[in-house]
Amino acid sequence: MRYLNILLCVLMVGFAAVQYNDPDALLWVVLYMTPAVWAGLAAFRLTAVRSNFGTRMLWASLAAGIAAVVFYWPEMPGFWRTEVFMAEETAREGMGIMIAFMVLLVTLFSARRPSA
Repeated sequence: MRYLNILLCVLMVGFAAVQYNDPDALLWVVLYMTPAVWAGLAAFRLTAVRSNFGTRMLWASLAAGIAAVVFYWPEMPGFWRTEVFMAEETAREGMGIMIAFMVLLVTLFSARRPSA
């Protein structure tokens, strides 16, 4: 799980990095860096994620992630198709939030998994 969390952390940092020229870059950097930080913690400081405070904050991040997925869910039909995805920024934003939420779920799974 450590290597998966490292990979997901790097992926989310990459997502945040390509937001540099977006008009609302700060929002998207925060939305992508939150799961990046959690994945990094799960990879290198799992005990911090498993602590009482860490667990509560992870659940709060997951609740915020659910709200973000609902808020940014693409309304256009077939948003996952390449021709729609490449033409509509809202489809890309929605898919990005879905990926970020999945990274949070992997972090939760890592934290809940018994130690080897």
